[in-house]
Amino acid sequence: MYTTETQIRIHYALTDQMGVVYHGHYAQFYEIGRAEAIRNLGYSYKDIEAMGIIMPVVDIHSRFLRPAKYDDLITVKTTLRELPVHHKIVFHSEIYNEEGSLLNVGDVTLYFMEAPQMKRCEMPSALKDKLAGYFSSAE
Repeated sequence: MYTTETQIRIHYALTDQMGVVYHGHYAQFYEIGRAEAIRNLGYSYKDIEAMGIIMPVVDIHSRFLRPAKYDDLITVKTTLRELPVHHKIVFHSEIYNEEGSLLNVGDVTLYFMEAPQMKRCEMPSALKDKLAGYFSSAE
């Protein structure tokens, strides 16, 4: 299993009139967590795109448990529970406030695709090699 944590300070523009984070922003929080998880492996989305691979979101689920509010420092915990074996990768997200209360959970599924042909493909081998060390052979 591969897990990273990314902190985000909630600024005023992310909230509604009541100071609560608008639900649509959680997809951005998931994306920030994903991007940083990939960066922690030594790559960026830009690097993957330079390999001719794009990663569109094909499915997203979100469950809201408690609100995040203006000026909260949230932690986005991003986890890959399994090593991708084909064209699909699933990132699991948990969002916590500073007190450690779980605010939100979500899953985002992306496909690896060859950019010019828009055809599904395997995960780039360089990225897969970096991730492989986080998964035991029994998983």
